[in-house]
Amino acid sequence: MKTLRLRLTTAVLATDPALLAAAAILRRGGLVAFPTETVYGLGANALSPAAVEKIFTAKQRPHWDPVIVHVASVAAARALTLTWPEAVASLAKAFWPGPLTMLLPRAPQVPALCTAGRDKVGLRMPSHPVALALIAAAGVPIAAPSANRFGHTSPTTSAHVLEDLDGRIDAILDAGSCDVGVESTVLDPTTDPPIIYRPGGVTAEQIRSILGSVKVAERPVSANVPPESLESPGLGIRHYAPRARLILVESEAALHAALATESAVHRTGVLLPSGWAKPEQNVTVLPWGSWSQPESLAHDLYQQLRALDDLGVEVIVCPMPPPDGIGLAIRDRLRKAAS
Repeated sequence: MKTLRLRLTTAVLATDPALLAAAAILRRGGLVAFPTETVYGLGANALSPAAVEKIFTAKQRPHWDPVIVHVASVAAARALTLTWPEAVASLAKAFWPGPLTMLLPRAPQVPALCTAGRDKVGLRMPSHPVALALIAAAGVPIAAPSANRFGHTSPTTSAHVLEDLDGRIDAILDAGSCDVGVESTVLDPTTDPPIIYRPGGVTAEQIRSILGSVKVAERPVSANVPPESLESPGLGIRHYAPRARLILVESEAALHAALATESAVHRTGVLLPSGWAKPEQNVTVLPWGSWSQPESLAHDLYQQLRALDDLGVEVIVCPMPPPDGIGLAIRDRLRKAAS
């Protein structure tokens, strides 16, 4: 399969030739990678089991891992679920379009393949203008996990997508880099209390401002957890992982101790926050922004992990930011990547 590189050429998205070509591919059952505000997604017609099956094949994704369904309007989301309670309406008003996925009882037209046989479907209305225009032009909801090989570091640029999926998908719609840099928050608003299964671009603090209370799931990352029991995408034992072995530390002192040990025997890289002392060892250092600006840390995380892989390091030492705001999502991704 030859993967088409489609680049936007006009300022009017609704009539851009590249976007219309991508929409046509989706309508006829093909696969198109496209940007969202979080990461690049790998899209297929969510109402076609045959099209959705191609996602699993291209990504080498196990069928126990559900995919998120993307829509271009609240009305389209309501058509895909059996219930739309007041809490859901309030969340959609506050955070859609945006990086929030809600788990809701699926309507019969949603294929079981999208939900891995579960009775709830993850629905999201992305805020990226290209994503919204593509879904609208396709005229169907789009199933779209991240556009990478299963378990690998998520893609935030078209180059990242091609590293993993060139020749395995029909096309990529190139619209530059993604803004948020980590995946959407996955929330079940129908439980008591509501549960965040995956922290992401909408923070727990923001959700609490709407719902009053919310629980962040603390499922242990363990090989002993049956994958069929996982409630949300991105909960498998190993996700978001670079090729290099990832070592996580909680302090500047622990970072330098780990570098001293690992650099003696391995080609070692480090993501170094601003203000932290530069290592004395012969290691590859990539800057990683400030703890006081966690949004910048999230934006750069996957890009820097991929850059260190490209530089050929065998071990990456990475500090964990404080668990506040989107820092909680960064810690979640790093723990799974280091499993």
